[in-house]
Amino acid sequence: MPIIGFALKKLNSRLFSIPSKLVFYPLRSSCFISDIPAQNVSEFEDEIDSDNDSDVEPVIIKEIFDSAPKMGSYQLGDSTFYLLIENYANSGKFRLLEEIFDRMKRERRVFRERDFIVVFKAYGKSNLPEKAMELFERMVNEFDCKPTIRSFNSVLTVVIGVGLYEKALNFHDSVVGSMNVVPNVLTYNLVIKALCKMRKVDKAVELFREMPTQQCVPDAFTYNTLMDGLCKTDRIDEAVSLLDEMQVEGCYPIPMTYNVLINGLCKKGNMLRAAKLVENMLLKGCNPNVVTYNTLIHGLCSVGKLDKAMSLLNHMVSNKCLPSDITYGTLVNGLVKQGRAVDGTELLLSMEERGFRANVYVYSSLLSGLFKEGKPEEAMRLWKDVIGKGISPNIVLYSVLIDGLCRVGRPNDAKEVLSEMIHKGLKPNPYTYSSLIKGFFKIGNSREALLVWKEMEDNDCFYNVVCYSVLINGLCEEGKLTEAMAFWRHMLGRGLKPDTVAYSSLIHGFCKAGLVDQGLKVFNEMLFQGIDCRPDVVTYNILFNGLCNSNQIYMAIDLLNSMLDQGCDPDLYTCDIFLRALREKMYPPQDGKEFLDVLVLRLCQRQRGLAASNILQLMLQKYLSPEASTWKGVLVADQLITMSSAGFWTDYLNHFIGRLEVLSFLRLIFNH
Repeated sequence: MPIIGFALKKLNSRLFSIPSKLVFYPLRSSCFISDIPAQNVSEFEDEIDSDNDSDVEPVIIKEIFDSAPKMGSYQLGDSTFYLLIENYANSGKFRLLEEIFDRMKRERRVFRERDFIVVFKAYGKSNLPEKAMELFERMVNEFDCKPTIRSFNSVLTVVIGVGLYEKALNFHDSVVGSMNVVPNVLTYNLVIKALCKMRKVDKAVELFREMPTQQCVPDAFTYNTLMDGLCKTDRIDEAVSLLDEMQVEGCYPIPMTYNVLINGLCKKGNMLRAAKLVENMLLKGCNPNVVTYNTLIHGLCSVGKLDKAMSLLNHMVSNKCLPSDITYGTLVNGLVKQGRAVDGTELLLSMEERGFRANVYVYSSLLSGLFKEGKPEEAMRLWKDVIGKGISPNIVLYSVLIDGLCRVGRPNDAKEVLSEMIHKGLKPNPYTYSSLIKGFFKIGNSREALLVWKEMEDNDCFYNVVCYSVLINGLCEEGKLTEAMAFWRHMLGRGLKPDTVAYSSLIHGFCKAGLVDQGLKVFNEMLFQGIDCRPDVVTYNILFNGLCNSNQIYMAIDLLNSMLDQGCDPDLYTCDIFLRALREKMYPPQDGKEFLDVLVLRLCQRQRGLAASNILQLMLQKYLSPEASTWKGVLVADQLITMSSAGFWTDYLNHFIGRLEVLSFLRLIFNH
């Protein structure tokens, strides 16, 4: 068999052979506190404060409590206790609270539920949910105060607010089952929220359906919470259907209702459906608010539709809805991600003209973008503008400047910025030092990079995995594999677990030194490290390149099959590696058309339409005509040309086969 035929047969068989795998209450008081000198009350508090760390019971001024008879269930002096409870709860003085409770209990004072609610909220602010639940249990047994649904919901809110969802559900079940507390709408809303946070949405839906049978009618917040849970578990259609249901049931949507659904659709990239929902919102007389606009703008930026996002900003202003810092920050970040940092600076000027002052994070995004686009002069002008406006740069902004200067080959200037930063009392973090180390390696100055590493230790800045990854990668790039291995062992000795970048850097070092087998051993070790250290396309490309350079093309194809089975998509660099190998390492040379056809079909079979589309684009750019079956596979996998790719495919079809033949071409491939 000719070599080319054998190679193609090997290529096709290997690609196809492996299977895929509360309310403020006015104080009722019959105690004439105004008759008592003000300094006495303050003295009372001072005495308690001064004894906070002692076991001696504070002395309470007799004039306050001992001068009047009982009046009903209340006694003279009760109101002072209630004021102190509120005061100490709001200031987080919980030991003093316990002393007040003890004194009230000994004097048989009346405990009110609303005072306990104040304390529950204070426990919530101090992140003490266990204390709140404990106090709730003591209300009846120790303080003779029967809790109602108000205090129960207050504790439930505290426990859920700190993320203890399972504990909140257990608390709910125990109280409802034993204390004869009847849940109300707020109770159901809280439990549904906890279930949704735990991604137990089916149970949340079940509880929601149970509400009417318990004479409890869901309100807008019930629907909003459940919709949000459904959207976050990729059940958007069910969430949208609840919008119709709530209106049928006479519960009118509020802006938050629409915002939840619009956010869910935007995160899925379904901007057309999100826009229709806004139309529905307007028809129902519910005006979009700043959150609605911000959500839509973020969604448009996420799918690269920056011009539409900018138009929406103008529409927002014309509708007298003032943009927020989040609005402008989202647009600036979107422009930066599209490589339009200069447009971002113009937007910043517009923002400031309208009276908004950008925060340091907006400046950080712009500064980083300008450096990444190779515009250091504009970046430094922006930095001077920041300083000129009296804005104090924080660690993030300084770190971005240092990284940017290193990116454009100016690590010595970056080191001066680092010194300025330290002089101003800001402590660099490991990422700041990592940028500087990478910058010195980039200009080939490994000695200075190692000095920066030593400086980190001298300044008590602890090394993390990122620092080691940068150092190991830099040493490997310079061919200093022995030193890189020494730092690798040093990292393991400190108990740090290498990440994907660290493993990839070491594999790259072995492959660059021609030790591909050693690189594969490290790769196999990496596979056993679990989900947090999974090889990415960069890792695979390093190995593909190493194997192809050492004339092990078939082993590289086997690894490509394994990569597809692991759910990792090839990128354009992957294709370039194999195309170059087929052209330079095979005899006779191959153009790679058949290889790419088969690769596209493999991706389509696995319903990875985006990756298949990208490779098809590459084929067209290299004038490698895809087979009709390849076209069909991509179009089917891409669900008959999605909105995001429709413009591209129209341009290419018109370019390659003529505008008038597009329709007949599509018919041809679908009948093929």
